[in-house]
Amino acid sequence: MISYIIRRVLMAIPLLLGITILSFALIKAAPGGPVAMLMDPKMSDEDKVKFEERYGLNDPIPVQYVKWLGNMVKGDFGTSLIRRGVPVSEMILNRLPNTLLLMIVSTFLAIFISIPFGIMSAMRPYSKLDYSVTVTSFLGVATPNFWLGLMLIIVFGVQLQWFPTGGVSTLNAPFSIWDRIHHLILPAFVLATADMAALTRYTRSSMLDVLKQDYIRTAKSKGFKEKKVVIKHGLRNGMIPIVTIFGLMLPSFIGGAAITEKVFSWPGIGLLFIESAFTRDYPVIMALTVISAVFVVLGNLLADILYAIFDPRIEY
Repeated sequence: MISYIIRRVLMAIPLLLGITILSFALIKAAPGGPVAMLMDPKMSDEDKVKFEERYGLNDPIPVQYVKWLGNMVKGDFGTSLIRRGVPVSEMILNRLPNTLLLMIVSTFLAIFISIPFGIMSAMRPYSKLDYSVTVTSFLGVATPNFWLGLMLIIVFGVQLQWFPTGGVSTLNAPFSIWDRIHHLILPAFVLATADMAALTRYTRSSMLDVLKQDYIRTAKSKGFKEKKVVIKHGLRNGMIPIVTIFGLMLPSFIGGAAITEKVFSWPGIGLLFIESAFTRDYPVIMALTVISAVFVVLGNLLADILYAIFDPRIEY
């Protein structure tokens, strides 16, 4: 297992390198840039040249990429072009805990709600419960995150005033765990909705196939309780497709977090990515792109490791 993990990590290096090359080229090909947004229209051409030289924006694109890559390998993502003098790593580290908190809560919420409902739906196929879970799942998949977030803000934040409409904590209030949880409930639910719905459907489909197997019927015929048969024998063998979806969920939370954080003004790296995209802050965009790519690699690696844990027949 250890040698397999090392091989996968080594294989991820050229993949991440290719992602950085493609991302850097696309960012530079985009119209506009931070220079046009920052420079004073009254600046002379000489001052504009000095401005570009200061940030290395007048170098050829391959040279800019090589310089950025060399610094990135050392752990230096550069400084923000918009927030002059502020290190990119500092900006990300200040916001990363908020996004990780949102992702962790959303992931557990999706898992602990979707898998039990998927199992119950598979145990009673074509029942009222099954149809209810199916309809709810389809609605969850079809509902855009931003629309659901806005509706929840209007209903529960504005009209009922049960939850705050944005932010990570109450402004100028002392630290309180309940206050953080109060602000976290709506964005975590919105972020988990789409993956919760998809995971429920995959759990139902996987468990339906497993419950039709001969060893399940044999266990039931021996007098074992249905719940014990399903949980102990059926769920473990039906977890492989579910683990695959779980591995793909981790990187998808980064993209979903950007929209959710924007709607709820949640100060995380998703909101930072949107702000940087609008202002053409290249160093921040590239740093967040690398982080997202790392999450994709880690998500797939985690899924492969979980395969062997849930199914001992899988060897590496």
